[in-house]
Amino acid sequence: MPRVLSEADVADFRERLCEAAERLFAEHGPEAVTMRQLAADLGVSPMTPYRYFRDKDDILAAVRTNGFNRFAEALERARDETKGARAKGAAVGEAYVSFAFEHPHTYKLMFDLNQPSETDYPDLVEAGKRARATMSGYVEDLVADGMLAGDPTQIGMMFWAAAHGAVVLELAGNLPKGSARSLHHAMNAALAKGLRPDA
Repeated sequence: MPRVLSEADVADFRERLCEAAERLFAEHGPEAVTMRQLAADLGVSPMTPYRYFRDKDDILAAVRTNGFNRFAEALERARDETKGARAKGAAVGEAYVSFAFEHPHTYKLMFDLNQPSETDYPDLVEAGKRARATMSGYVEDLVADGMLAGDPTQIGMMFWAAAHGAVVLELAGNLPKGSARSLHHAMNAALAKGLRPDA
């Protein structure tokens, strides 16, 4: 008779499966990874993953949801633990770059991959919204303090595009290792200078 799994057992296996999937998806692309490969990576029978997830898309959605939430937590924590609008902005930018390079597989799956059926995964949609909100929250502080002028959402998207571009270029090997951070700082300074109220 099969052992009855506790909620902790289920949560633990789901987490292990998501960790394996994140690595395999990032290394080979989701299309190249099968449920059988995921099972083999974990040393379980080919049917075991289906006890926890409907299919591979379900696993990918769970991996991306977890990634967006961890990313948002890192940026929210950076903003919350820092005083002053300028320092908050710098801390969020630093947290962004640090997360990307500490978790490159996660970052790639979050931002360089879209699922055609994202709306079928409400948790993924909410996690994505939460992550995007971190891109304008600290800009609202800067606008409120009179350091920047303009629409915080649009300005946040500009800073996001600059950070993402630098990170992806380095992750792809198109920038020397470690240079994305300095490029990110230089772009932020240039953007901020052009967005000052007196500019």
